[in-house]
Amino acid sequence: MKQMEVTIMGQSYLLGCPEGGEAALTSAVAQVDREMSTIRDAGKVKARERIAVLAALNLAYQLAGTAPSTVVAGPIASPELDALVKRLDDALGHDGQLI
Repeated sequence: MKQMEVTIMGQSYLLGCPEGGEAALTSAVAQVDREMSTIRDAGKVKARERIAVLAALNLAYQLAGTAPSTVVAGPIASPELDALVKRLDDALGHDGQLI
């Protein structure tokens, strides 16, 4: 397995990549970077961890096929997502809040 250095939202990561998987990994990294940057650029969320969780939720939502061509552009784009983020914050408690 080879290693690739990638950059997501200005931070470098060294990732393992199977031979022949470079194009797929590069595409996935670009998609994650776009999603995280979109959330960050909306200006409502500053914490990198919260941005990552929201981006992961948005991408998982897309993969589930419930919105094949819709990207959730902001951190609170739907009541369902807002409720999920609130549940995450409640579960983490005051010291671990994502905001």
